[in-house]
Amino acid sequence: QVHLVESGGGLAQPGDSLRLSCSVSPRAPSSYAMGWYRQAPGKERRRVAAIDKSGVYTDYADSVRGRFIISRGNTENTVNLEMNDLRVEDTAVYICSAGIEAPGDWWGQGTQVTVSS
Repeated sequence: QVHLVESGGGLAQPGDSLRLSCSVSPRAPSSYAMGWYRQAPGKERRRVAAIDKSGVYTDYADSVRGRFIISRGNTENTVNLEMNDLRVEDTAVYICSAGIEAPGDWWGQGTQVTVSS
């Protein structure tokens, strides 16, 4: 069973940056394809960023491309989401996911990100 724990959420103002981290156990994130999703109240869960096992290939939703960066962390068992130029519409619960071929097999509990002036 893969266990995922997110951290780094909180309150930010428009234009601010936040960094989310996802710790993965029991194996290193390079064993899985990883992704960050978000779900706002009353809306469907949507993927915002994904990274493959090699860490070479990344994919972003149009709404965050150029502002968010997904990467494997400095420690072996983390995957990060750097969120820049935050907007009010980025407010959501952000959820980390892992999978053997693509994200979606295992899920974290999520961390709240609120962007408000």
